[in-house]
Amino acid sequence: MANPIQLSDHFSYGRLIRFTLPSVAMMLFTSIYVIVDGWFVSNYVGKTSFAAVNLIYPLIQILGSLGFIIGAGGSALVAKILGEGDKPKAQSIFTLLVIVSVVLGLCFAAFGQYFLRDVAIAFGAEGELLDNCVLYGRIVFCSLAMFVLQNVFQAFFIVAERPSLGLAVMLIAGVGNIVLDYVFIVPLAMGLKGAALATAISQTVGALLPVVYFALPNGSLLRFRRAMFSLRAIGQTFLNGLSEFMSNVSASVISMLYNYQLMRYIGEDGVAAYGVMVYVNFLFMAVFFGYGMGCSPVVSYHYGAQNKAEMHNVLLKSLKITAVVSVGLTVLAEVLAAPIANVFVGYDQGLYTLTRNAFRIYCIAFLLAGFSIYVSAFFTALNNGVISAVVSFSRTFVFEVAAVLLLPLLIGIDGIWAAVICAEVAAVLLSAFFLITKRKKYGY
Repeated sequence: MANPIQLSDHFSYGRLIRFTLPSVAMMLFTSIYVIVDGWFVSNYVGKTSFAAVNLIYPLIQILGSLGFIIGAGGSALVAKILGEGDKPKAQSIFTLLVIVSVVLGLCFAAFGQYFLRDVAIAFGAEGELLDNCVLYGRIVFCSLAMFVLQNVFQAFFIVAERPSLGLAVMLIAGVGNIVLDYVFIVPLAMGLKGAALATAISQTVGALLPVVYFALPNGSLLRFRRAMFSLRAIGQTFLNGLSEFMSNVSASVISMLYNYQLMRYIGEDGVAAYGVMVYVNFLFMAVFFGYGMGCSPVVSYHYGAQNKAEMHNVLLKSLKITAVVSVGLTVLAEVLAAPIANVFVGYDQGLYTLTRNAFRIYCIAFLLAGFSIYVSAFFTALNNGVISAVVSFSRTFVFEVAAVLLLPLLIGIDGIWAAVICAEVAAVLLSAFFLITKRKKYGY
């Protein structure tokens, strides 16, 4: 069934929410992979295996960020070309970028397999914890190319004006992941190996279903056609997607830094507690990233068509929507701090108390994060990957590294949990600066 909303439309609040909602849901189900693994591992395998997943996942996320680079950067380029009226060229570049995704995904998977043990050792893993890191990582890296491809297709379903179909694919993959986690870990008692297999199989399904759709006549704006190699298009894609790369790599490096600090100050329990916050952060940030992903092709299309009035309309409405959602998510996180801690680590009273108290500090950052995430996505949509990357890199790396290293020295353990709040304040100020100074250049 064709989606009635087109990129060329004028967007009211209702139309904007309806068009971006499937993208938000897609990002939520993407987050479910590691969250479901974590819940089953924590409750049915043990906290050492749970800590192992948290310790090694940042490396997986860094290499898997290739999919977000090509998805975000490529969708901005392809949507802009569609706005200029050149559909054959847009489809050719789309096909080229899918091929590039597969080739580079396989190379990144081999790289990850080779350095897996060394990375785990570098961050303090030894004995059983090290063995679990290697076991989980080796299996999940086998499906890294599929993880990359899945993330690429999420963005291009939106450009194709089929966000609901993209959501359907993610529902199938996400529910499959939940079912397989249960089957492999509980009845079959496969432990950590079962969790890794469930994720790998689900990611493969999430990648191959879109391949079939875009390979066949489908009535959307995009389908596979003969790819014309264009180094310029590949370069523009990676430049556009630079912010997504910075965001994912920086977030993964920050996770490693948090884990390093927590191992120093608290030990294994600190890593487990932070793992719970990372999972909830995945879900809550997925709302903002999903909205940015869903909205970006609209901005790119109207930028290509030079419809400045609609660019202004989408920006203004998006900032208001972000403000309302930010307040709602922050309140929800504060209310759910204790239940969430209980779901993941309720079996250990000390770990539960640590996690609950830490999360109540950490989640204040949700009040601010959405603004800089949207601004970064907005400049990606304008094909300005440099500004987008500066906002993203500053938010997820520069500001947070400084805070997570300095605040514990000033206020102790709570400084680790509060670091993200300081980083988000600085990121919002930087985002506002770029929005104001670039408004005349782009006419939004």
